[in-house]
Amino acid sequence: MKVYKFFLLLLLGGGLLVSMNSQSISETNKGDYVIATFAGGCFWCMEGPFDKLDGVISTTSGYTGGHTVNPTYEEVSAGGTGHAEAVQVEYDPQKISYRELLAVYWPNTDPTTPNSQFCDYGDQYRPAIFYHNDEQRQLAEASKEEIERTKTFSAPIVTEITQATAFYPAEEYHQDFYQKNPIRYKLYRFTCGRDSRLATLWGDEGKA
Repeated sequence: MKVYKFFLLLLLGGGLLVSMNSQSISETNKGDYVIATFAGGCFWCMEGPFDKLDGVISTTSGYTGGHTVNPTYEEVSAGGTGHAEAVQVEYDPQKISYRELLAVYWPNTDPTTPNSQFCDYGDQYRPAIFYHNDEQRQLAEASKEEIERTKTFSAPIVTEITQATAFYPAEEYHQDFYQKNPIRYKLYRFTCGRDSRLATLWGDEGKA
């Protein structure tokens, strides 16, 4: 499926494959706003669910959790960098809570598949919550425990909960891909079987 995704990107034109000058972002607070970081497979599919929430200021697709400095998409997708495709959510805690973000994160992922999500395979697609402080860690762990108590999946929950490290924004052509290229995005999402799998796992909660 990774080959199919590359084919879609090539259709956008070779000029878009030039990497932007990525800069590491790992701070928790940006002024009066707060940062949350989540990985749930292809980052194209993780921006939209958060963008629609009142109180979310911005979402940024990028790479985190690895050891390579300023990685490119080609490096991350090839594996070996340790990074996961992730989305960084900047939000106003006066309007939306981290607990509410977690409630959106979980049903947009398959928490039962380590080192893969839907049609994408490799640790770069692992499901993960990257916490920025102890409160986020506690809330993330509590939400995972609640799902383990209330949801009956055919396999255990393997979503990683780990401390956030440097976050590197992805190349510009990846940002808001679902808005810039809606047809190609929907085709990728459908072909990847993302929505059908989410519906199987979460029912109505899994609707994007």
